[in-house]
Amino acid sequence: MTSSILLVKNMVCHRCILAVEQILQEEHIPFHKVIFGEIHLHHGITQEQKDRLIKRFESIGFELIDNRNTALIESIKQLVMKRARNEISETDKKTKLSHYISSQVNHEYTYLSSLFSSVEGRTIENYFIEQRIEKAKELLVYGQLTLSQIAFDLEYSSVAHLSNQFKKITGLTPTHFKEIGKAKRTSLDKV
Repeated sequence: MTSSILLVKNMVCHRCILAVEQILQEEHIPFHKVIFGEIHLHHGITQEQKDRLIKRFESIGFELIDNRNTALIESIKQLVMKRARNEISETDKKTKLSHYISSQVNHEYTYLSSLFSSVEGRTIENYFIEQRIEKAKELLVYGQLTLSQIAFDLEYSSVAHLSNQFKKITGLTPTHFKEIGKAKRTSLDKV
């Protein structure tokens, strides 16, 4: 039995995976697994099934990728997100971002960087910083880690480095961001 992989744009969280799995089940399309940006099917699908998937995915903000360059950019984004969130092996963490990406997609980094910048309007490095700041925001909102722990977990050289990038991206200091988050929260008994 031949397997097939469909690439999906905008899958960024575990709820995205659950939503895609639900659509596949409702459309009676057998699949092996769904991971960020990829659907691993047991076999190919018909054009009619593909058209239905396109419509269903678009209704929830996803997009099936047919274009080779779009697929390559989506792969880069997925790799950057994994790297920014430290969801990679210890060996890969020690590798420079450029080497990590080029080794994973089997292309020269200069080509990948140029393609990404021309399509996305920002560099891979800027996208990486944005993803790390998003992870920092998430960790700040949870409130379980100190700023020092967050800086360490996200592999910043110092708290000051994290704070500077955080302020540059969000316009707020991490401490102010955390205070605003607490102020906007309503306790469950008051909802």
